[in-house]
Amino acid sequence: MFRVISLNANGIRAAARKGFFDWMSAQDADVVCIQETKAQVHQLGDELFSPAGYHCFYEDAEKKGYSGTAIYTRHEPKKVVRGYGDAEFDNEGRYLEVQLDGINVVSLYLPSGSSKEERQIAKYRCMDSFGEHLQKLRRRRSETIICGDWNIVHKEGDIKNWKQNQKNSGCLPEERAWLDKVFGDYGWVDAFRTLDQEPEQYTWWSNRGAAWDNNVGWRIDYHVVTPGLKNKVKRTHIYRDQRFSDHAPLTMDYDWSHDG
Repeated sequence: MFRVISLNANGIRAAARKGFFDWMSAQDADVVCIQETKAQVHQLGDELFSPAGYHCFYEDAEKKGYSGTAIYTRHEPKKVVRGYGDAEFDNEGRYLEVQLDGINVVSLYLPSGSSKEERQIAKYRCMDSFGEHLQKLRRRRSETIICGDWNIVHKEGDIKNWKQNQKNSGCLPEERAWLDKVFGDYGWVDAFRTLDQEPEQYTWWSNRGAAWDNNVGWRIDYHVVTPGLKNKVKRTHIYRDQRFSDHAPLTMDYDWSHDG
């Protein structure tokens, strides 16, 4: 069994203070992907940020306190890839990949467009260039798991207030059409949806109002996998017993040994 966890930490130091690493140490994960570390690696000298038994990699944004990704892996990578080839977004630390035996795992943080119009335009630029990268990845022989915060819901069942959010970033028709292409033309698989799920399974909740308490959420965190892993998903779990962030950890177990 190959266990992979993804979490947008909304600040890895804040998540640590809320007990994330204590929880993580009990999960027996093969790979843990973090997004939005909001820290430079020199600020993470505490041994907490180098969990025992893991090879630890951080990809920081040039801008301090912003974006950033990390991967902890029990298996020593053959290669670590930093960025996907688009300087604008690679400078924001949005893509980190470890290549293991026969399988690659990516920690991905796609931009949010919710703060202002120019960020939405930047998000579209990222979607265009990352779409090209997704097609390149499919040409590899090895399997790939892209974990992370994609900042887009796909279907009506992925958001509590569907109609009210049609004009909001993350639920715009153009964004969802792009995911249609990712899961259609490009041939990728939304691993969470390969198994039957209870309704109202979300991974992010606004800090406004009582969204968390009332489960008024969005499912914007994914494991997006190559077709060879479609029938290998054995378990999915969104952990909500503790709150480490405005996102919840998303855990998936795959019928895969890292030896291939």
